[in-house]
Amino acid sequence: MIDSIKINYSFFKNTFFLLLICNYISIAQIKIKTGAENISEYLSLIENKNIGIVANNSSIIFNGKKNIHLVDSLILLGVNIKKVFAPEHGFRGNQDAGEKVYDQIDKKTKIEIISLYGKNKKPKSVDLKNIEILIFDLQDVGVRFFTYISTLHYVMEACAENNIKLIILDRPNPNSHYIDGPVLNPINRSFVGMHEVPIVYGMTIGEYAKMINGEGWLNNSIKCKLKVIPLRNYTHKSTYTIPSRPSPNLPNKKAVELYPSLCLLESTVVSVGRGTEMQFQVYGNPKFPESTFRFIPKPNFGAKNPKHNGVLCYGEDLRKIKKLNKINLKWLIDSYKKYPDKKNFFLKGFDRISGDSSLKNQIIDGWNDKKIRKTWNEKLEKFKIIRSKYLIYP
Repeated sequence: MIDSIKINYSFFKNTFFLLLICNYISIAQIKIKTGAENISEYLSLIENKNIGIVANNSSIIFNGKKNIHLVDSLILLGVNIKKVFAPEHGFRGNQDAGEKVYDQIDKKTKIEIISLYGKNKKPKSVDLKNIEILIFDLQDVGVRFFTYISTLHYVMEACAENNIKLIILDRPNPNSHYIDGPVLNPINRSFVGMHEVPIVYGMTIGEYAKMINGEGWLNNSIKCKLKVIPLRNYTHKSTYTIPSRPSPNLPNKKAVELYPSLCLLESTVVSVGRGTEMQFQVYGNPKFPESTFRFIPKPNFGAKNPKHNGVLCYGEDLRKIKKLNKINLKWLIDSYKKYPDKKNFFLKGFDRISGDSSLKNQIIDGWNDKKIRKTWNEKLEKFKIIRSKYLIYP
């Protein structure tokens, strides 16, 4: 009897762990499906309509080992695409940060491309003439100064003003697992920060669009007729690796993770690796103390004239740093301390990137990370309450 009980217990224990392992493997194999891939949820909405698309190189549909661009896919399905609207970096995603994007005709599809990062950042009424529905499909990285959410704002505003429905094909936010940073002060409002949100806001672009609408952030609090095609098998804790560069200088997963922290150094004398193959994974300056890690920025894809072009920089290699769950201020504080010419460390535009004019003064006054963070807390908590109203995913 005792032996029988032992055998049954052993069988139960082994079966339980086998089921547990199988369940884990099953969960691990569940694939996140983007809004663009859920074609059955939006194809009927756009058939026999004149369609405009806001897209770039990241607007990809994944089909096993073969990927196809959203525009090409919809053309094959017989969708009548009249125009493509291109954000910063252009439709093919090959132009430098800040470089003007010009109107053109796409060589492959012969479709007219309208720039949203040149003379106009907002679609004009003439550009939207005869457009019945606009589709928005850009891979965001969940950071306030990444300009795709500013493009989203102006696209929503133009659609509302011209009575055009906007369909957003949602994509994962690779930095969605935390919320951090100073909340934008309205006096620093610009195209690299249009809304009172922290640097890292923990929302997909579909959720963010709902917030823009719901909080009345469009001109005169007008509302955009909005339809979000949601992700499948996604939560804000999901790990997601973007399969194509969301911008030229974010070449891999590590760069995307470090971008919220290292971009604070962009408006200083410090290089963050533009002009190398380690963009947003290193930082340095020619006047830093000599160190074993060094690099020389040179013109390359995404950086025609990088900071400290051709000059040896000393600094830090962050490529093996563990995944961040908050903005790391140590690298900004460390850089300020190392640089000998303190008066010229910060460049024009730092307050627009940080969003809070006090951060620069806090660094200059020698505040540590913990003390600086305490000044963010109250506004962060208020933002989290606002954010919670618009979440689509747990």
